[in-house]
Amino acid sequence: MSNADNWQGDVLRDLRGGGRQPAPQGGPGPAGQSATPPVPPGQGQDPALPVAPQAPAPHATPHPAPQVPHAAGPHPAPQVPPAARQPQNHAPAHGPAHAGARATRTPDSRPAVDPSLAGASRKPRNGEPFTARAARAIWRTVSSSVAREVAEVSRIAESLQQPVTTGRQIAVTSIRGGAGKSTVAALLGTTYAHYRQDPVLFVEADPALGSLPIRLGAESLRWTTGDVADIVQPQMSLLDITGYLVQLRDNAWLLPGSQGQIGAMLDFRSYERAMVALRRYFGVTVVDCETLPAEVARVALTASQACVLTTPATLDGVASTHAVLQWMQGLPPHVIGGTVVVLTEQAPHSGINTDEAVRTLRSTGTSVHVLPYDRHLADGDAIRTVLLAQATRTAATRIAADAFQLSQKRH
Repeated sequence: MSNADNWQGDVLRDLRGGGRQPAPQGGPGPAGQSATPPVPPGQGQDPALPVAPQAPAPHATPHPAPQVPHAAGPHPAPQVPPAARQPQNHAPAHGPAHAGARATRTPDSRPAVDPSLAGASRKPRNGEPFTARAARAIWRTVSSSVAREVAEVSRIAESLQQPVTTGRQIAVTSIRGGAGKSTVAALLGTTYAHYRQDPVLFVEADPALGSLPIRLGAESLRWTTGDVADIVQPQMSLLDITGYLVQLRDNAWLLPGSQGQIGAMLDFRSYERAMVALRRYFGVTVVDCETLPAEVARVALTASQACVLTTPATLDGVASTHAVLQWMQGLPPHVIGGTVVVLTEQAPHSGINTDEAVRTLRSTGTSVHVLPYDRHLADGDAIRTVLLAQATRTAATRIAADAFQLSQKRH
């Protein structure tokens, strides 16, 4: 029983954890109680990075994690301090325990690429040959168009840095496999993370052995979209949320669709729950969807403010995409008006006249870009922006700016 004359001591003792048992750690507890295992020392926890809040140890004064305001109306995208924007090339060791989260099984962490295949990857190549890089450097020295190039880059950067009142969702999909949608999604999200100050989220809505984690250089995977759909609660803070995500470079996070296992399923209801809960924490969310007309892809397109439709720069790819765009002309105007088509060149010399293909596709009222062939992208490994060809970086930046501007027109 507390002493009425010494109530201050009782309060301090309670704050320090005196008289109460420490929170259990390890796997899920009985009767639906979920507990979180401790993080071993030195396992990727940078003190400057936002980490999941832990249960306070005895005799330590707990510090509550900052909460994102939940006022009615639009929610501004949260800002992460510059000190926290440092790269971390692996997933957090665990998800945070939270009183409002549903009880769930804690999945084991799995490598993004089987360790036995480590020797199959060779040294990454530069996106263009040395002779091409040298010729461009000489041209820039003697050309008078450098000022125009700088002005164009500045204009695009300014458009990419526009503030948002609610998080923008940009869905990347295709009508067939092998169209480069995961590559385009990785390029777009990386561009947003580079230019913007608010957090950027990659969501893999393609659980069928999607390649987005590999393209982004993720080392290990743990929590998936289906897992997070049953965990995230409205009262959670950004620090709570990021404990379930894979942290990438430049203030970006990844939510994988699976752990690289065959048979992983993602139903559209789980996807809806996850996206509704996560949207307000991130300024831009890039969703790597399944190929159309999969159910989750249709839901993602409906909920997104802009769509990027990728297609290989081949005759059958352009013909199929043109047929889809003609069908979309019969839908509400915002559908085709919010779509960006990307022709991906997958060989050094395209088998079609890309200029004519662009004109044909643009006749449907949509925006069309060409992503040129790049040796670095063709390797299929993690994308390193410093190795991309100059033409690839320019095209990716323009595509990202175009999609972001379209997303601003829809609420």
